[in-house]
Amino acid sequence: MELPPAKRMKSCPEEKASLVARLLAAKEQSGKTFDEIALGLGLTNAYTANLFFNQAQLKPTAAAKIKELVPGINDEDLKAMQKPPMRSFDPAILQEPNVYRTYEAITHYGEAIKALVNEQCGDGIMSAIDFYLDVGTTVGKKGEKRVVITMNGKFLPHVEQIAADNTVPGPRD
Repeated sequence: MELPPAKRMKSCPEEKASLVARLLAAKEQSGKTFDEIALGLGLTNAYTANLFFNQAQLKPTAAAKIKELVPGINDEDLKAMQKPPMRSFDPAILQEPNVYRTYEAITHYGEAIKALVNEQCGDGIMSAIDFYLDVGTTVGKKGEKRVVITMNGKFLPHVEQIAADNTVPGPRD
């Protein structure tokens, strides 16, 4: 028995790629940009783009609105967008120059970013779950277009693991 596409999505990269292709085609057909769709949904442009790449879950409250903004999304794909996605990473994406340069910038500045976060917040990390990403542009001093990427994640401190504070009995208890 063949599983419906929404069920196969979790285990089949080809199905995810097919879904993404249909979603991007529907977006293209709508004539709207990610910024325009995001504005209509009340979401960030990066989160909105992630919805179309099946890297974020469409919440039921936004489903009717996205269907209105992008009428070419069929009902089955709309249902698939509302399921928790199989978030994934294709290493081939690093071959795309824009992605590679962003990765290169983060890698190049990685130690400095870590030192600054630790200096300003303490020992911990920036959440990628409680996280906002926005991409925009500005104009530089010489009139050139410049890209602005804002990453805004909740700070998660590393905790000292005091045995008495553990709320779950350990295997030796």
